[in-house]
Amino acid sequence: MAFGSIADILFQWESIGFFDFVLPFLLIFSIVFGVLSYIGVFGKNKGINAVIAVILGLLSIRAGFFQAFLAEIAPRLGVGITVLLVILILVGLFVQDQSKKVIGWVLLGIAAVIFIIILGQMYTIFGEFGNGLGFDNPDTIGWIIMLGLLITLIVVVAVGNADKTSKHTGDFVKMYKE
Repeated sequence: MAFGSIADILFQWESIGFFDFVLPFLLIFSIVFGVLSYIGVFGKNKGINAVIAVILGLLSIRAGFFQAFLAEIAPRLGVGITVLLVILILVGLFVQDQSKKVIGWVLLGIAAVIFIIILGQMYTIFGEFGNGLGFDNPDTIGWIIMLGLLITLIVVVAVGNADKTSKHTGDFVKMYKE
């Protein structure tokens, strides 16, 4: 039995509607079922939660707009999550333990900015606000990134200088001390 490449398999899945129907259905089903189970509106009756999740999942894949929305937002969301993961790795390497709480708030702010940029690009693509929010302009994105980096730098410097008497250094620095 011969197998093609992974690209062939993905093209075959695409041709049968796996990415347009199955994955969006599973996404909506999982989110709705999880939320209904968590908040417990219907008690511990998972059957009702499953029926509602199936209905909302099927209704969502029926609308072509939802499929186009997912096709546009998934790659952008992937890039945004990758940026956050890289920042988390760098924070884990270089930031002292006392500063990690403040850095967590800064990362939350960065995540919010990334989310706003993604939504702005989505509105630009789908034309919800005419010309969109202007986030498709590279100059606007550059200014937002520069402003975010400037705010981050100010917070890091302010927190780093708050406790000069501390002898604690980050784990990264300890690795190279003898």
